[in-house]
Amino acid sequence: MAEAAENQGASPAPAPRRWLRRAIVLLAGTPVLAALIYSPAPRAEAAQASSVDVQLTSMAPTAPVKGDTLTIKGTVLNTGPEKITGAHVGLRVGPALADRSSIDETAERTGFRAGADPGEIDPAYAVKIDSLPSKVSQEFTLTIPVNKLELDKDGVYPLGVSLSGVTDSRPSEQVMGIKRTFLPWQPEAAAKRSQLTYAWPLISRTRVTAETGSDELQTPVFLDDSLADELRPGGRLEQMVTLGKDLPITWVIDPDLLYTVDAMTKGYRVRSPGGKPVQGKSKAIAEQWLSSLEAAVQGKKVVALPFADPDLASLAHHGKDVSGTLGQLRPATDKAKQAVETVLHVPASTDFSWPVDGAIDPSIVNVATSAGAHNVLTRSDSLVESGALGYTPSAARPIGAGTTAVVADADLSTAFEGDMLNAGTSTLAVQRFLAHSLALNLQGTDEPRSFVVAPQRTPSVSQVQSMASAVRGLQAGRWTQPADLEAAAAAKPDPGATTQVPGAGQYPEALRKQELPVSAFEKIRTTQSTLDRFKVILAAPDRVEIPFGNTTNREMSTSWRGRPDEARLYRDEVQDYLIGLTEKVKVIPKSDATLSGHSATIPVSVQNSLVQDVHDLVLRVKSANPTRLMFGDKGEAEQRVTVQGDHTQTVKFTANATASGPVEVTAQLFTKDGIPYGKERKFTVEATEITPTVMLVIAGGVLLLVLAGIKMYASRKRVAARAAAEESTQPSDESPDTGAQSTEGSGTSETVDR
Repeated sequence: MAEAAENQGASPAPAPRRWLRRAIVLLAGTPVLAALIYSPAPRAEAAQASSVDVQLTSMAPTAPVKGDTLTIKGTVLNTGPEKITGAHVGLRVGPALADRSSIDETAERTGFRAGADPGEIDPAYAVKIDSLPSKVSQEFTLTIPVNKLELDKDGVYPLGVSLSGVTDSRPSEQVMGIKRTFLPWQPEAAAKRSQLTYAWPLISRTRVTAETGSDELQTPVFLDDSLADELRPGGRLEQMVTLGKDLPITWVIDPDLLYTVDAMTKGYRVRSPGGKPVQGKSKAIAEQWLSSLEAAVQGKKVVALPFADPDLASLAHHGKDVSGTLGQLRPATDKAKQAVETVLHVPASTDFSWPVDGAIDPSIVNVATSAGAHNVLTRSDSLVESGALGYTPSAARPIGAGTTAVVADADLSTAFEGDMLNAGTSTLAVQRFLAHSLALNLQGTDEPRSFVVAPQRTPSVSQVQSMASAVRGLQAGRWTQPADLEAAAAAKPDPGATTQVPGAGQYPEALRKQELPVSAFEKIRTTQSTLDRFKVILAAPDRVEIPFGNTTNREMSTSWRGRPDEARLYRDEVQDYLIGLTEKVKVIPKSDATLSGHSATIPVSVQNSLVQDVHDLVLRVKSANPTRLMFGDKGEAEQRVTVQGDHTQTVKFTANATASGPVEVTAQLFTKDGIPYGKERKFTVEATEITPTVMLVIAGGVLLLVLAGIKMYASRKRVAARAAAEESTQPSDESPDTGAQSTEGSGTSETVDR
């Protein structure tokens, strides 16, 4: 690699007093050196067993200048079984390291090596510890003027903080433990400074489901409310914004995160164990974070990744052969620019793609640029230098077809991937980062160069804080000057840099194992096909096309890496929810019917339980036995159907029976393109066909009934006429009081009765 060939050149002569001290040491040690020459295994070079764990919790300033005082804080822990007495903590400064590989070798060394590790500086600056019992720790603070370190030239100096003391079993003073770090020394601004770009990623995992409310705003439903934990003060995303706003960085944003937080500010619901979504409660937190981010990005460069940060390697290796998959990238890119400009009110570049860990091969490059991006953010452990240059070239590398590989430095990019919760680990990582950045600038070339840092996509809170400390350490600008990602991509490429994209066989196996499988993209295609059939019947297709289009992008997200079961469940739930929506438009199951007579109508009902109207549907009924039951003059009939939201529409079909007996009828909805929609419904029609003879018999019976009725009516009329005629022939000489007299004369009758 290029780092192996780096050389900062010969060291200038040290100060006279330093030469004098070294000469005295050499003369005093001549007998020892003579003995070592003939020793087959030099003891002086063997690492001594450590019984003390030394941790460096802080170092300030991280990159001192002349006149500064260096303060190193830490702890020493006696891990051995014996008490240590007469101890002290001292500082050791070695000669400037020759190249970047020396930095890595020094960082990986453990234990003290007499003869290899430098001696302590002036004992006056040591911290005395009279007694350190077993399993006991003690804090220390070393305070040393920088001019006492005798730093001879610009470069990276190894620092060793050691504890020396004695124990009962080791009565002579020995180094019991040591911790190494680095001191970058560039007190004056270099004549040639490197441009350094730090990509600051605002990315999170997918949290929005395909489900939305029936209200006008279509309130989204979240998988959970955990995003609020990242947005609230002290959370991961809050720290990214709070710390990033004052740093010279390029914001690299997943637009889905912006849409998600923006949705929270307008009201959202969250899935609950009971099944029914509940109202989200983090609206104020989302508003505060979004307001802070909008202020932070003003005047800064913003790069928008394709919506939902699609897994480009998975698409290239498993998705590109599934029809329709790559077609999702262009809409994802278009949505990205719109999201940033709508939510943050700043322009954004969509000309960058970022494969996972910057690992590329030809197929990944092809997919990464298929949506219009011309720059692929890769890493130097993927696009590896041959080492022929003797220095690290600039980040920009033309790799053909108008595409530029922007190669992030692997050492700088991975500097904070470990657990940074421990202050000691963070301190060492920051110093190592600064050391590498200075070593890059000191490499032997007069050409100005540009370097890029592309850290992990979703750094933890402690990692973010460590990253910020490292960037702040460079803000003095003595060996680097900040640049944005667009400038890094446009920088003049080094003509001797490697431009050969590694083959597919060189893609890291560990990353390949985390990719989305082919079955994932097949499931996504199935969902998309279902959506395509569904939206053609809707009066307002945007209400499903937009949320499900976003969900399709989310199903391909890089955030599913390492979570295959959750990814599979998410895809299944998306498909199930969509099918549930399509089933809200259906033919209502119908009971069996009886058709009496030659012709009649059969009603079939279509139900629409959606909130919007459906149209362009065709309802078709078909007889299984056209010789017995027909619709019109053939075995099937169809009618166009339009149903208002939350309504049912009944359609009537004229049926003709040509013979008696049961006939199975099928009712099925179709789209206007003739594609079956929903489940078909079957019911039986009992056809009863009536012959002419039967009709004559029935007609004759009816005629006889009518004639009998007429005869009875005429007979009753004659009787009534006769009675009227007899009444009219009786005498009429009685007085008007006859009625009364007749009543009084009733006694004669009574007499007769008795």
